[in-house]
Amino acid sequence: MVAGDLVQEHLRADTGAPDDITVGRKTPELEGAAERCPTYEEAIKTGGAGETDSDSRALEQEKEVPAADEREAMLPNGGGGGEAEEKQGTKLETKLYPRRFAVLLVFSLYSLVNAFQWIQYSIIANVFTRYYGVTNDKVDWLSIVYMVVYIPLIFPATWLLDRKGLRLTALLGAGLNCVGAWLKCASVSPGLFGVTVAAQVVCSVAQVFILGLPSRVASVWFGPGEVSTACAAAVLGNQLGTAIGFLLPPVLVPNTPEDVALTGHNISVMFYGTAAVSTFLFILAVIVIKDRPLLPPSHSQAVLPSSLSEDYSYKQSIFNLMKNKAFVLLLVSYGIMTGSFYSVSTLLNQMIMSCYENQELNAGRIGLTLVVAGMVGSILCGLWLDHTKTYKMTTLIVYGLSFLGMVVFTFTLDLNNIYLVFVTAGALGFFMTGYLPLGFEFGVEITYPESEGTSSGLLNAFAQLFGIIFTLIQGKLTTDYNPLIGNIFLCAWIFLGILLTALIKSELKRHNVNMGADSNQLQASSCSHRPAESLLECPSEEDIE
Repeated sequence: MVAGDLVQEHLRADTGAPDDITVGRKTPELEGAAERCPTYEEAIKTGGAGETDSDSRALEQEKEVPAADEREAMLPNGGGGGEAEEKQGTKLETKLYPRRFAVLLVFSLYSLVNAFQWIQYSIIANVFTRYYGVTNDKVDWLSIVYMVVYIPLIFPATWLLDRKGLRLTALLGAGLNCVGAWLKCASVSPGLFGVTVAAQVVCSVAQVFILGLPSRVASVWFGPGEVSTACAAAVLGNQLGTAIGFLLPPVLVPNTPEDVALTGHNISVMFYGTAAVSTFLFILAVIVIKDRPLLPPSHSQAVLPSSLSEDYSYKQSIFNLMKNKAFVLLLVSYGIMTGSFYSVSTLLNQMIMSCYENQELNAGRIGLTLVVAGMVGSILCGLWLDHTKTYKMTTLIVYGLSFLGMVVFTFTLDLNNIYLVFVTAGALGFFMTGYLPLGFEFGVEITYPESEGTSSGLLNAFAQLFGIIFTLIQGKLTTDYNPLIGNIFLCAWIFLGILLTALIKSELKRHNVNMGADSNQLQASSCSHRPAESLLECPSEEDIE
């Protein structure tokens, strides 16, 4: 076989549509033929003697296009996942299972309860300060502890997710959430503030095994046409928990400073109810959640290994992500936006009470409006991404509108019109909370084939870090001056986040694997393993459009 025929054979093997992805091996005869063919340099020196012009061009293409085995090796475990049928050259089979909806629902529900436990103290901070005899900043720390605990524990948590899979990680999250809820039931006494702090620490550890899972649940269970919507729905559960956390505590635990016993009884009702629901959801998680379906839902999952190879390095995976300039920019911009949301949520009661006296119930309702509007924004953004795949454009627009919403909220908060605050808070929540799944999905796209749990974990770690910093600084500015100064502080940082988002180069690697023609499906996933200087060669969102 002449060199030109060999090259054309390679090109035909490498340029199939996603449905025709095969994993083959060169036969010894082909390898020997390739060795006998003159190299490109030899052809140049001999002036192409013995070869036609088409053969010379084919040799040049052979030099530029990696062989099938080489490109296969660019994916973990050669891109074949160790499946015998793939090695034999058969098609990669994909399938969507109805069970995916049950997995998504159960995860979303116990994520909801964890988020409820995060915000249940802050929204009635004035009640808990009186009941436990502590200051506002100590109650604020019951919310901040979620952020503090997350940062050091996210690395072992994502390592566990990569090594042991989705099921064990999910059960740890649901189980610790249940333990923390029951421990709170033992803290209902004015002298047991330390016990409620310990219980909240347990719940914050549970959060470490929850926040990084939406992208993993969506990727390993849902198809390419629904993965962004599924991720948004998974994040939706956490947002709904925050919304309920704004709504129920002021109703269940009204402000009764003259009757401490009644306050304690009301707190007990809230804590025992939370514990019962947490226990039920833990049992459901044990029954429903599995690591992954029998067959992958998409080709981007099919070309990845079903289990990690022995030489897999979690440290190297982190290093690869931190070398990705686009992902580093997303880390900071996501941290700014999500940290701002955490800060506003934690300090909302104090801001409202500073401008409107005796409005605990309305403070909770405003928080509910903020998050429910964000839930609508999350779902709409997820549907939009599944339809258009315009990740960068959508992220940038939502970021800019979040900035405008924060500016309007800041300068209308103290106009003595609480109904206007409902409207501005709803607009702010629609875009600010709606941004959360955008960041997750954008991160998975630009870091594929690295683990979704690792990229999401790092995004959440930066969100918690900025959340701690922003909550402490904004809380100090709000207490020492007024809410206006604290909110202006956040506006300045969100504006910086817009600029950073504009600098992100959009490389839709996972999308290229699922939808690309010719050699794009392997080229896209190989880009994350190339040196930083060659990243510019990867297809971008603009190329796709």
